[in-house]
Amino acid sequence: MSSPTPSGKRRAPEKKAPAGGRGKAATTKTPRNLKGWLLWALKWGLVSLLGLIVLGAIVLVVAYQKTSIPNPNKAFQTQTTNIYYAGGKSKIGQFAVQNRESIAYDEMPACMKTGVVDAENRSFWTDKGIDPKGIIRAAFTNAKSGGTTQGASTITQQYVKILYLNQERTYTRKMKEAFLSLKLQRTLSKQEILEGYLNTIYFGRGAYGVQAASHAYFDKPAAKLTVPQCAVLSAVLNNPYRLDPANGDASEAALLSRYRYVLNSMADAGDITDDEAAKDEAALPKFPKVKANSSKGGQKGHMLALVNNELHQLGFNDEEIAGGGLRVTTTFDKQAMANAEEAVKEAAPTQAKDGSKITDKQLHVGVASVVPGTGALVGFYGGQDFLKSEINWASAGGMAGSTMKPFTLAAALESGFSLKDTFDGNSPFTYPGSTLQVHNEGEQAGEANGHSYGSQITAITALEQSVNTAFVDMSSAIPNGPKKVYETATKMGLAPEQAQQDLPGIPSKTPDLSPKDSLITLGRAQASPINMANAYATIAAGGKRANVHVITKVVDRTGAVRYQYKNHTEQVIPEDVDADVAYAMQQVVKNGTGRSALPLGRPTGGKTGTATNDKGEVSSAWFVGMTPQLSTAVMYVRGKGREALDGWMPSYFGADYPTDTWLAVMKRDLEGKEVLDFPPPAWVDGNAPAHGHEPVPTKAPEPPKPTKTKTPKATKTASPPPPPTSSAAPSQTPTPTPTQPTCGVLNPCDTPTGNGNGNGNGNGNGNGGGSTGTPPPPPGRNETP
Repeated sequence: MSSPTPSGKRRAPEKKAPAGGRGKAATTKTPRNLKGWLLWALKWGLVSLLGLIVLGAIVLVVAYQKTSIPNPNKAFQTQTTNIYYAGGKSKIGQFAVQNRESIAYDEMPACMKTGVVDAENRSFWTDKGIDPKGIIRAAFTNAKSGGTTQGASTITQQYVKILYLNQERTYTRKMKEAFLSLKLQRTLSKQEILEGYLNTIYFGRGAYGVQAASHAYFDKPAAKLTVPQCAVLSAVLNNPYRLDPANGDASEAALLSRYRYVLNSMADAGDITDDEAAKDEAALPKFPKVKANSSKGGQKGHMLALVNNELHQLGFNDEEIAGGGLRVTTTFDKQAMANAEEAVKEAAPTQAKDGSKITDKQLHVGVASVVPGTGALVGFYGGQDFLKSEINWASAGGMAGSTMKPFTLAAALESGFSLKDTFDGNSPFTYPGSTLQVHNEGEQAGEANGHSYGSQITAITALEQSVNTAFVDMSSAIPNGPKKVYETATKMGLAPEQAQQDLPGIPSKTPDLSPKDSLITLGRAQASPINMANAYATIAAGGKRANVHVITKVVDRTGAVRYQYKNHTEQVIPEDVDADVAYAMQQVVKNGTGRSALPLGRPTGGKTGTATNDKGEVSSAWFVGMTPQLSTAVMYVRGKGREALDGWMPSYFGADYPTDTWLAVMKRDLEGKEVLDFPPPAWVDGNAPAHGHEPVPTKAPEPPKPTKTKTPKATKTASPPPPPTSSAAPSQTPTPTPTQPTCGVLNPCDTPTGNGNGNGNGNGNGNGGGSTGTPPPPPGRNETP
């Protein structure tokens, strides 16, 4: 209740303070109309937005500070390794993760730099690495279409995306791209960024970077590009597939439109004149026909495989080889490679004995040519197209057969024997201390035990006629003979049974070549034509071995020489011994199984060879021959390398198709080259390590008995005495000396003739010591399987 006032009036009741407190009660003003509500919402909305902006800025600053430049995508840091023929000018192929060859900024044509900048990012030289307007535009476009359809980037952003990120189009990647771009432009100069971009961006046709693109589109280095060509490449990188004119009329039309845009952009920027732009935009520049070939087709794949193997042996790793930007110069001569392939096509049979067609899938021919004194493999033929079969038969090889016999002869001469010493040429021959029997050829011709040449034939005759029994006799007469033959063969160039660093080869080992093989001289080992050619090259070089190789120089991407081949030879066979071996091998061509090589028309030494598989079938046929300038090996095998040649090929003898192929190779390779001769024989004659191999003594001719025929007085001269004969009976008239016919392709010497020295075995070469008088098989058909 209210109390009265002094005036008698009652007071109004007092408002009580809220319980638990004093003073005025708290009140909240609320908007009483729509305008008030709007002003209230705007005020607090601005406060919230400002708070979000501050918070966002803090988040962005923290995110930027925490963002570090990652390691570049490895593939985009690689450069193509290029492989060249001898001389370093003509390219064979390449090793690459990506087809890229980076070049310095100064090597890039100015029109390429300006064309890309003017068309892709005009603000490049002034912006901070990002384009805020582009980011906002991309964000709205992505939101409208679902979030993954468009990206707008500066050159710096594109470079970052390629080099550090991936190609997905999301907000997260876009944000990271922006941060990295900001950081990158603070780390690198604009020039460095543009250089990296032009060496990295994809231009289509498998080409990464402007240098590879220039070759892919215009078959020239980037430094030689014209303004219209620069405009084309500046246009193409915007959409490489759609804008490649090789993809049809629609693509060509699209390219023309973009090409004109680039030219006009260059004119607007003042980098070319309006007149130049008007002149060039009338039509696209001409595109040369760039050879479309597989990087490994034909023999190229075999060449690249040999190079790859040797690079590894030289210490280069996979990353360096595939993406290190190396420049590798090889020993391969472009013409010699072509010559080997052409020779095989010319000489190899196309029909089997039964008339069926022979294909390179069935018949494999391996050819290898090595330069004596250097070991450079200048030419080879590995067989089938690499894309059809990766087996290189010039490297894989086959059973060596009688091509091993020159190594046995060299070992024998070093041991003290001479070319005039004699060995058992009769068949069969029982290996000393065993029941093992060796036969000569002839069983196919109906001779039950093989052909016999006589019990004492000279080393020369044994090599000429490739007499198995004589060479087994020879190797068994050498102290520890099989091991000595093995050591001689490997030091001359055949790879050992197991790889040895000091005895390299291609490949590095020879299967089945064993120092314990009693019949090593008959060639059971699976020898490589490449190594065999190099071993014979040692003979051609006077007994000096050079390691066979395919690489002469390696330069890295900076221009530093990482490897330079230095020629080194080692005297592995004494010169006099080597001269005698070379002489005996020349007699093989002049008088023996290698007569089909005579048409080369220059001093030549060589050896034929065949070998049999476990079934007794001839499975390989060879001819290896050399001149002082070049050594070449030719091998024929079938199927997996051990299938039968006899009964399938028209002829399986080394004297036929292999020698014909060798001749076709050498005629091409040596055309126009100087004719050189081998040194004369030294006729070494040491202390033979075994008895019973002495030369057959030659009877001194008896003086002619006086004739009873009187000389006519008119002449006042005596008649010349007749030549000595094997008979002591007097002769009434001079006896003409028999003439030895020249043996060759036109005169195969099927009819043997003697030379009248009284100790021939009837084989026409006058060197035999046998007395059987049995004629040898026809030339070219007496190689021992």
